[in-house]
Formats: sequence, C-alpha cells, structure tokens
Amino acid sequence: MSTQHINIDVAIIGAGTAGLSAYRAARKQGASALLIEGGPYGTTCARVGCMPSKLLIAAAEAMHAQERLATFGIDVPAARVDGVRVMQRVLAERDRFVGFVLEGVDEISATDKLRGYAKFKDSHTLEVALEAGGTAIVNAKSIVIATGSTPFKPTELAAAGDRLVVNDDIFAWTDLPKSVLVLGAGVIGLELGQALSRLGVDTTLIGRHDHMAMLSDPVVLDTAIGIFRQEMHYISDGAITAVARSEAGVVVTYTDNDKVSHTKTVDYLISTAGRRVNLPQLDLAAAHIAINKKGIPNFNSDTMQIDNSHVFLAGDVNAELQLLHEAADEGAIAGANAARIAQSQDVQADQRRTPLSIVFSDPNIATVGTPYRSLDLIRSAAGEVSFHNQGRSRVMLVNQGKLRVYADTETRRLLGAEMIGPRNEHIAHLLAWAHQMGLTVDQMLDLPFYHPVIEEGLRTALRDLASNLNRRATLAND
Repeated sequence: MSTQHINIDVAIIGAGTAGLSAYRAARKQGASALLIEGGPYGTTCARVGCMPSKLLIAAAEAMHAQERLATFGIDVPAARVDGVRVMQRVLAERDRFVGFVLEGVDEISATDKLRGYAKFKDSHTLEVALEAGGTAIVNAKSIVIATGSTPFKPTELAAAGDRLVVNDDIFAWTDLPKSVLVLGAGVIGLELGQALSRLGVDTTLIGRHDHMAMLSDPVVLDTAIGIFRQEMHYISDGAITAVARSEAGVVVTYTDNDKVSHTKTVDYLISTAGRRVNLPQLDLAAAHIAINKKGIPNFNSDTMQIDNSHVFLAGDVNAELQLLHEAADEGAIAGANAARIAQSQDVQADQRRTPLSIVFSDPNIATVGTPYRSLDLIRSAAGEVSFHNQGRSRVMLVNQGKLRVYADTETRRLLGAEMIGPRNEHIAHLLAWAHQMGLTVDQMLDLPFYHPVIEEGLRTALRDLASNLNRRATLAND
C-alpha cells in the first residue's frame, strides 16, 4: 500500500459542525487547512440528532393537538397514527437536511479533504488510515480535534441484545414499535419518550434521583416532574434491576418511585444514558497530551487551546456544552487560533455567548445564563410566574408550567433563568439576548410587551423579581 505525505498549516480531525466551522475559520485567517473524516459526512445534528428528532416531535405534536379539539368545541373522527408513514417523512426530511450539509462539504476543494481515520504519530504528525486504502502521513503546524461524541450502551443492559438501542438507532426504524422503555430523563430521553408516547407507542420513561434534563431549580423541577407524570408513564426515580431477551422482545424488571418492582416486556429498550467522547482512538499519548479524570484534555474554553500547545479541542468531544450552536462557535474559535499558531501568532480569547439550552418537549424546558445550582443565593434574588392562569396560554389550552428568573441583588442585572412552559423556546431566546447585553431587570421591564401574548408571563416574572430585589434592598438598608 502506498503512503501519502502531506504538509499543512492546520489539520482538523472530524468534519462535523465543529470541524467544518474550524476549517472555514482557519481558511479565513489565511492558513492552509485539511479536513480529515473517517465516518459519513453530514453532522450528528442532521443525521441522528436535532433535526430528525424534531421531525418526530412535530408528528407527535400534530397527533397530540387532536386531543384538545373537543375542549374547543370541535369534534373530529379519531385520528390514527400510521407508523410507516411517520417514519417515511422523518427519514425523507432528515435526508434532505443531510443533503444541505453534504452540498457544503462538496464545495470544499478535494485537496482540502481526506477520507480516513486519524491518530497521532507524534505531536505534529497524524497517521491516517485511508478509506480507499493505504496511509497518509499528515504533518501539521497545528491541529484541531473535533471528533464529536457517541452514545453508549451500558454493559449492564447488554442482555437485551439487538433490542437495546440508542437514539441514533431510532432513525433507522421504518415503522414505530408498539412499546418501548426509555432509560434516562435527560434531553434526549424526554424528547423521544414524549414523542413516542404521543404517537401511540406504549412508553415507560425512567429517570434517576428526580433529575430532569438540565433543571436545577427545585420549583421548576417539581413542576416539570408533575407535568410529565400527568401525561405519560414517567418514573422520576427508578432503576432497572434485570434485563432479559425473549422472543417477544426484551423483558425489563425495574423499580418505581416507591421502590416497588415491576416487570414489563417491550419491543425495545432505549438507552439515553449519555455519550462518550471520541478520543481513545486518537492515541493522544503519542502527542504527549495528558487527559484528566474525565478522560478529556484540559483546555481553555475561551481559546479552545489544550494547555499551551498547538492542539485545540472543539465541539462535543470536549463534553462541555454538547449543542450545535456551541460546537459551531467552538470550531470557529479553535480554527482561527490554530491558524494563528501556524502563522506564529498568539492565540486570542473569544467572548463566549450566553449559555442557552432548550428541550423541545411540550411544554418546552429551557435554561439561560447562570443556572440555579450555580447561583450565590446571598447575592441573588428570584422572581417567578405560573403559566396556569396566564392569559394567552389559557386561551390556547397550553396553560401549564413555571418560569423563574434570577438577578444580582446589587446590580439588578439578569443572571439567568430556568423554565418549563408554552413556547418557552422563544422566551429563552429573549432572556439569552437580555443576559448577553447585560440588561437589568428594570431595563427589561421598560421594553415593550404586547397584549395578549405568552411573553406577558415573562413580564409578570420580571415584576416579581423586581419586587423581591426591592425587598432585599430595603432589608439591607434597615
């Protein structure tokens, strides 16, 4: 087999969201750059992540809307879910989104792309096992690691065999199953569990220790747990104790919130227990890159630089904020700084955007800025609103949820928020913008609020927050 030798300014391992962003940033900086990708092009988001999951959710929401019609005085024949057609649309539209990504990749010069799996040979050299056969030796002045992450299947569930799946596997289904058990009440578990349940799949969702997604505010969390328990078979603090494969599917024994044991046979056991970063295959030791207890190199989140080296870590692979917009930002920072290193320049810190996370459940769950768990409760105050009696929410029969907003007691600047409520994906954006702009609660209340809109609920929460801030100030002055 032949061996290619390539010299480049910036080598980028991984052509997902972070890798593509890094490539564009490096080229914009004037450096030569090479994208190295061993798996399929198309990004995790487009293929098996945010886009296909939202397609499934959209179908579920359409079905769920039927249930509210009678309350509005509208009677229609009972709707029926055709699982084959649901998945046909999900997969067809998914492929369309992937196609858009592939078009972008196709526009990149062939000389800037390498198909194969890379590992470090030394700190500046990558050995790439080429897809077409043979090897490429890539010598780079700087390197960006953007290899992403992969969902994993817990070994204790291995007895489920081929009926143990992760979220990636769902988007290979050609029909909906009759029953599933979803392990994990994180973002993926909540979204997929609720969507499948609304589409008529007998769904059991098991969480641990009353944890739900990224919520840490006990008021919001308690509200969220209550909402999900009302809608579906949701166990907020359960555990799987035994798993066995059977002709009918997979037999799962689990405990509920009261520690009572149950046994259920389902078509599939869906694990959403987490993702592992794609680092072990890179042989970081050959590049003298140390890893911490989490199995990740120490890096600067403002520069994406590993220690003070010429190697950078961007996207899901750093396990910091595994979200598409964060991956894109991190890739851009890493790519630009990798180019600077290659050009014998100093790296530059980039101001990161306000943290923003959204779960596309119904109602939406979201966090903005500083979460409750990270607040200094002595120097902060909270305000809240319940959507139960919020005007527009009640009109539309989506009146459930709670929003909590936090501010600094001295500066009165917005610190963050946690929420579950109708259309909260939009409220979360408004709050993220306000937070990034450094607005105070009073400045936010001076902004326009139309009537009647769900955003009036945000105004109620801000008014409550302002009142609590005033009360804290009065007490401090007494």
